[in-house]
Amino acid sequence: MNAIITVVGTDQVGIIAAVSAFLAERNINIEDITQTILSGNFVMMMMVDLSACSKPLETVKEELAKKGEAMNVSISIMHEKVFSAMHRI
Repeated sequence: MNAIITVVGTDQVGIIAAVSAFLAERNINIEDITQTILSGNFVMMMMVDLSACSKPLETVKEELAKKGEAMNVSISIMHEKVFSAMHRI
């Protein structure tokens, strides 16, 4: 199962490292990643594979939100199909 993770917030050292470590600890593989800095704001999108993760998507979603709060960034995750449906023209 693939999902999209978005991370948005003020740029700071260690965002990519912290999110990557969080995912690795849960056997979530990063399949694709893009990130940029826009006027001092950090913006990252990741396509991840949750097939080896033992936790349900809702649990990962809650844990990522808490991780984001601790880092003062917004982190969200949604199933790839939901993301694709939302962004269809």
